[in-house]
Amino acid sequence: MTTVASLASIAALIGDPARAAMLVSLMDGRALTAGELAGAAGVAPPTASGHLARLLDAGLLAVERQGRHRYYRIAGAPVAATLEGLMALGSDLATATCKPVRTGPRDPALRRARRCYDHLAGEVAVGIADALEARDHLRFGTDGGLVTEAGLDFLATLGVELDAGRGGAAFCRPCLDWSERRPHLAGTVGRALYAALAAKGWIRQPRTGRAVTVTPLGQMELHRHFGIALG
Repeated sequence: MTTVASLASIAALIGDPARAAMLVSLMDGRALTAGELAGAAGVAPPTASGHLARLLDAGLLAVERQGRHRYYRIAGAPVAATLEGLMALGSDLATATCKPVRTGPRDPALRRARRCYDHLAGEVAVGIADALEARDHLRFGTDGGLVTEAGLDFLATLGVELDAGRGGAAFCRPCLDWSERRPHLAGTVGRALYAALAAKGWIRQPRTGRAVTVTPLGQMELHRHFGIALG
């Protein structure tokens, strides 16, 4: 049960301008590093680390480790709903306390689509994952991912060759996107999807570098199958 003391404690945490700026910066669904959140709040990195530790302890934030990086995100829907309500009460909060946070590469081509080891990353890859999740073809969790039976059938229509008997994180897993800071699809499924898109001529693999080209055919088909609109 929520007590008066715990309510006051949470309110005090959110009420600090720097911590409020960090929380609001995460409301777009991205995961950001401590350095990026320090920039958004206009505080020094050591100060940001202290604030983030308190927000983690209170359960307002969750942290995800990927390689040597730590990415912070809103802990869940109840936290986001609370912040949304507070922002509605004070509509100037977001613009008054937050600096824009730019993540990932500056090159638009890399931001749109690129190789992430053996699978697709960038705006296109995150859009595909979002569409699959929205249709319950794909389910991402904290410990991995799952392609549903309907998802396996749908991917098969695109020429994605998968063994339905396989499972586990190596088969399907979320990979936090460098530029979008939301997950794209990795593992065996991500690798097979990348190969299928290339084989169908929807994307062209880079000869050098990491930028992947989405062909005119790919733009049309990505819109038709996933609702991704690329100008």
